[in-house]
Amino acid sequence: MALELRQQLKLSQQLIMTPQLQMAIKLLQLSRLELVETIRQELEENPALEEIQESATDASEPGEETPKAEAPIIESVTIKERLSEDIDWTNYIDEYNAPGRIHFETESRESPGFEPFLARPTSLQDHLLWQLLMTAPTPETERIGSLIAGNLNGDGYLEVSTAELAEMSGADEKRVEEVLALMQTFDPVGVCARHLTECLLIQLRHFNLHDTLVTDILQHHLHHLENKNYKAICKALRVSLEEVARAVNVIRGLEPRPGRQFTEETPQYITPDIYVYKVGDEYVIMLNDDGLPKLRVNSFYRNAIRRGDQIPESAKEYVQEKMRSAAWLIRSIHQRQKTIYRVMESILRFQRDFFDRGIAHLRPMVLRDVAEDIGMHESTISRVTTNKYAHTPQGIFELKYFFNSSIRRVHGEAIASTSVQDKIRQIIESEDPRHPYSDEKIAQLLKAENIDIARRTVAKYRDILKVLPSNKRKQL
Repeated sequence: MALELRQQLKLSQQLIMTPQLQMAIKLLQLSRLELVETIRQELEENPALEEIQESATDASEPGEETPKAEAPIIESVTIKERLSEDIDWTNYIDEYNAPGRIHFETESRESPGFEPFLARPTSLQDHLLWQLLMTAPTPETERIGSLIAGNLNGDGYLEVSTAELAEMSGADEKRVEEVLALMQTFDPVGVCARHLTECLLIQLRHFNLHDTLVTDILQHHLHHLENKNYKAICKALRVSLEEVARAVNVIRGLEPRPGRQFTEETPQYITPDIYVYKVGDEYVIMLNDDGLPKLRVNSFYRNAIRRGDQIPESAKEYVQEKMRSAAWLIRSIHQRQKTIYRVMESILRFQRDFFDRGIAHLRPMVLRDVAEDIGMHESTISRVTTNKYAHTPQGIFELKYFFNSSIRRVHGEAIASTSVQDKIRQIIESEDPRHPYSDEKIAQLLKAENIDIARRTVAKYRDILKVLPSNKRKQL
C-alpha cells in the first residue's frame, strides 16, 4: 500500500466565539449584583477603564454668556452680648471667693471610636455560655459546657453524642450528662435537645405539663401525630377525641426550632432590574441603573495613542488591548440593558391582562414567543430572563415567572399553569379545615370552572405550592 501527500481545498462553516461575543454572553446572564461585582473587578484590573464621577455643575449652552449675579447688599454686623439667664450665680461667686488656688480643667472631648456603634448580634453559643458562667461553674463544667454549646446546629439541637463529648473533654460520660441536663434548662426553652421529642418534652417540663396526655402522645404516638391519625391515638390511649384535640393544640404552641431566634442569616432583599409603572392607560418601562458605575475609556491613554507619543511597542500593544477590552465592556453593558428593555417590552405586550388584572389572567407563553417577537434566539431570551426581576403593579416577579405552560380548558382557549396553581391555592384556602378537599375533588372543582386537569397534575401543583395532602391538612 503506497502512501502519498496531497493538497486539497475544503470550504466549511464554523462558529467562532470572539472575545466580544463571549463578554456579551457572560454579561447577559449575570444578575444585578454579579454585574456590579464584575464591573468593579474590571475597574481594578484595566487601567484604561474609569468610572465617570458625576459632579453637580451648572450646564450652559456653548456660546451663551452666563449672566452676572448682582452684588449682594452687605449689612453692617453688630455684636450683641447677652448673658444666659440660667447661670447659677450663687455657685459662681462662691467658687470665685473660695480661698486657695482654683484649677480649671478642660475636659477632653475626643470623638468616640467606631467600635461602640457596632452591634454584633448575640449568637446562641454566646447566650448559652453567658448563662453557664452565671452558675459559677468549675473549670471542668465550663469546658464541657463550651463543647456542648459549640456542637449545636442552627436550630439548637446537639449534633454529637454524649460519648463523643466525654472523649473530647476527657471527662466521665455521666458528668457530661449532668452538664447537658443543666444546659437544657437554659433559655431558649428546649435548647440542647438531641431530637425533636426531647426538645418538646423539655418545653413541657418547663410549663409544668409533664406526665400528662401531651407527654404520652409525644413519647409513644408521634408517628400518628405526624400523619394526623387522631383516631388511632384515641384508641391506643382510650381517651376522647376532644381530649386529643386539646393536647394537639398544646403541642402546636411549642417551638420545634428553639435556636431560630439566634440565627445569623441576614435576609437577602431583591433589587429589581426593571420598574414597570402605569401612567394613565399606558405602561412605562424604566431600567434600574442605580448603583451601576458609569464607565468610559480613560482619555489619557486614548490621547497618548492618538498623538503617537514615544511609547515602546510592547507598551503600545498593551494599552491598545486594554482600550479594546474597555470599549467592549462598555458596549456589552449597553447592549445588555437594551436587550433587557426589549424583552420586558415584549412581555408587556403578551401579558397586558396580567398587569391590568392580576395572576388569574396570566396567559400561556414560552420563550419562542418572545424570541420571534423581537427577532432573537431562544437561548438569548433564556439568559436575559435568568436572575432578573421586574417591579410591577402586581408585585415583584422574576422574568421567568411570565413563561409557563398551557393547560387546556373544557371550552375556550388555554390557560396558564401559574393561573391554575393560583386557583388551587384559592380552593384550598376556602375549604373546611375539618373536611379538606382531596386531589380528586379539587380536579372536579376545577373542571366545573372550565379547567380540565388530572388528579396527578393537581398533586404536582399542590407540591409546588408546598401544600400538604388532605389527610395532613385535616384539623380537629
